[in-house]
Amino acid sequence: MKKDQLAELSAPYRQYVRRKWGFVAICAAVMALACLASLAAGSAGLSLGQILGALVGYGSRETLTIIWNVRMPRIAAAVVVGAALAMSGCVMQNVLRNPLASASTLGVSQGASFGAAVAIICLGAGSQINSGGASAALTISNPYLVTACAFLGGMATTVLILALSRVRGVTPSTMVLAGVAISSMFTGGTTLVQYFADDVMVATVVYWTFGSLGRAGWQEIALIGLLCLLALAFFLFHRWNYNAMESGIHTARSLGVPVEFLIPASMAVCALIASVSVAFVGCISFIGLIAPHIMRVFVGNDYRFLIPCSAMAGAVLLLASDIACRILIPPVVLPIGALTSFLGAPLFLYLIMKRGSVK
Repeated sequence: MKKDQLAELSAPYRQYVRRKWGFVAICAAVMALACLASLAAGSAGLSLGQILGALVGYGSRETLTIIWNVRMPRIAAAVVVGAALAMSGCVMQNVLRNPLASASTLGVSQGASFGAAVAIICLGAGSQINSGGASAALTISNPYLVTACAFLGGMATTVLILALSRVRGVTPSTMVLAGVAISSMFTGGTTLVQYFADDVMVATVVYWTFGSLGRAGWQEIALIGLLCLLALAFFLFHRWNYNAMESGIHTARSLGVPVEFLIPASMAVCALIASVSVAFVGCISFIGLIAPHIMRVFVGNDYRFLIPCSAMAGAVLLLASDIACRILIPPVVLPIGALTSFLGAPLFLYLIMKRGSVK
């Protein structure tokens, strides 16, 4: 075949790749604009000039404190947590062949909630600042203990799913059913632990499950960000394998994809980043479920582009949710976990009705 014929045949593919990379650049620009909008949102009423000045180190002490100590950590937490949850949901949906798979639907979040409840109630990580009946102030006296137990609970869910799947072989249906059963078990365990606790401890557990981006400091954000980058590298390294998995496990195996390794390894990485995220900020639902489906509308099922686009979409969704939490009833900051659940469910139903079915 002549060179001009090869060039003619490859031209549509090059155009396809350029178009997809162009959309990746658009996603990055939208995420940057969302970060800037989040910097401007709040009851302090800062102008754009004050914000830009504070970013380069100029401005009053109050302005610098608001930008760097209050808003920037929330924005960084929203970016890394949203990206982690969205990437984990995207890959889980692929390897499990289930469009409803995510950290919240497979029990990782429920396992983390159980671990947090055990830490707060059984290990004394929750406390009451003052005695005032209904006006008593609640706090988590040992956040690192709560974080460690929540992480262990989330990872325990994945370990149990993988262990049970090994009994009958690594099949996606086994993992999904195991996740549903274990999720129910951890939810029941959390309810049982709360039943034997006093009102203050129960209220502290409920407060933790609301979810809050303000809990994570720069050290925690750096840890989540590092794990996110490592997970992204792992996922992109196997991007062609995920593309092959779209045709089914047997087809992927015939193409040389190490299915027996890829499924449990991908699940473990997804559970790791989701568990760490939930452990530091609490339960945030629907981000990992809805973000990949939104991006599939624009980039399809090519995981070279779907994985990074899903990560940025998750970050944008969480940033937008955080902005809404701060501006709906100022100066009250609404719980972000409740808002993502409230807004995510109808959006997901809309996508199902629009497309007819989730593919």
